[in-house]
Order: sequence, then C-alpha cells, then structure tokens
Amino acid sequence: MLSMLIFGTISIFVKNIDLASNQVAFFRGALGSLFLWGTLLVRKERIPLELIRKNAKFLLLSGFAVGMNWILLFEAFRYTTVSNATLSYYFQPIFMTLLALFVFKESLTAKKIACVLLAMLGMFLIIGVSPNAGNYNHPVGIGFGLAAAFFYAVAIMSNKKIAGLGGIPLTALTLVIATGILTPYVALTSGFGLGQLTGGSITSLLVLGIIHTGIAYVLMFAGAQAVESQTFAVLSYVDPVTAIMVSAVFLKEDLSPMQLAGGVLILAAAFLNEFLGNREKQIALSKE
Repeated sequence: MLSMLIFGTISIFVKNIDLASNQVAFFRGALGSLFLWGTLLVRKERIPLELIRKNAKFLLLSGFAVGMNWILLFEAFRYTTVSNATLSYYFQPIFMTLLALFVFKESLTAKKIACVLLAMLGMFLIIGVSPNAGNYNHPVGIGFGLAAAFFYAVAIMSNKKIAGLGGIPLTALTLVIATGILTPYVALTSGFGLGQLTGGSITSLLVLGIIHTGIAYVLMFAGAQAVESQTFAVLSYVDPVTAIMVSAVFLKEDLSPMQLAGGVLILAAAFLNEFLGNREKQIALSKE
C-alpha cells in the first residue's frame, strides 16, 4: 500500500521539474538504476550472465517500453490534468487483455469484451467533458496517457516472457536498459539540460529517482511476495485514487461529476477484467 501511495504522488514532483519529458525519464531511470543496483549489492545478489543472454531480446523490449512509458506519461501530465492522465493510464489492463490475444493466443470471452466496452465508455465520458482551457489540451494529454498505458502493457507482456529473473534483479536490469536506450536519444534531441536545473528541480529529480522509483519498486516487490495476487491487485488501486486526490487537493485541478463517473467505469472495468481473469485461471486449474 505504501508503494502505491508513493506512485500516486509522482505528479507533484514531475510538474516541479523544469526539464523536457524525455530528460525527466532519463534521470529517473539513471537514479532508480543506481539505487536498485546498490540494493542488490547490499543484499549480495548476483545476476548470472547466462540469464541475461538467454532473455536479451525481451529484456531489450521491456527496457524500451519502460522508457517510452515514462516519457509519454510525463507528457500527459503536461497536456492535461493529473486526473485525466491517471485515468487514461489505467487502460493498462485493457491493453494487456487485447495484447494477450496475439502474444499468448488467449481467447476473448464475452466477459472480457464487456470490460473493454465498459472502459471505452468511461474514456468517452472523460474526453467528452474535457474542454481545453488555459494551458491544457486534454485530447492530446489523454492520448499520451493511453499511449503510456499501451507501452506499460508491452513491458508487462515482455516480462512474462522472461525466465529465471524476477523481482528486484529484473527491475534493475530493465531500468539500466531503459536508461541506456534513452541516453543517445536525449543526447541527440534535447540534450540533458543540466545547465537549466534549479534547486527545486534537482530536489524533485532526486525524490523521483530514489523514492518514486528505487524505494517504491523495492516496497512493491516485497509486498507482492507477502500477499496473494488478488489482494495485491486490489491494493494497486490505491495508486489512481491517491493521484486523483493529489490532483484535487494539492494541484487544485477540477474533476467534474461526469469525469468522475468515467473514471469509476474505467477503474471498475480494469478491476473486473483482472478479477475475472484470475477466476478463470483458478477454474481451469481446478479442472486439471
């Protein structure tokens, strides 16, 4: 729960960093990598080189997807409200269901189709009542949020194809690869922006990299090992609820009743999709 509370407050710090989204993503990956590799050293955990070679293809895909996920999510925060960005980002389970059709050849049941349609209805409500105002361009921001959700789903699917690595070692490798991929891209486009960093931006970057990446991931994996999968799935919804509260209380962003209704539909669809998926797996196992 603590890791989800931390993830839910990420927007406060991202909005206080005077850098482009790709630069923020690079520094998050670099600082998070250093923290997680330090954690592995303290725990005296080693990652066999053979496992890295064996999983190289999917590790690279996961790292690329994570880097794109961060850039797109941070862009979403710049173009729309945190509530809209977070709710569109929670299309992740829906994208995972659709990708599973092609990656794992899973069937699309009537219940899953209903969840997809429910989530699409929720997104329609959010976009339909989000007129552009001030510096916001809500359709563009929501589009970035959906794209971030897609790449998150790609990262999860890639990780499911990785064998022999789990928890902190897998995350540490993914962050290093993501940072490595982002390095030439940032260098050739915007540059790293070190000269434009202020004291506030540096502090927010440190919090983002160490607390919202390193510590939060360590807590999340520790918690995932200690509770059942369905309990973990339920607790994961602390993240979007916290983000919406942060949006309203700290960032003073408005959330209309219609947008709230759309958000409830998206979160309900995501929860039901996950719950029904776990239930179908349990039924299949019991028949075996």
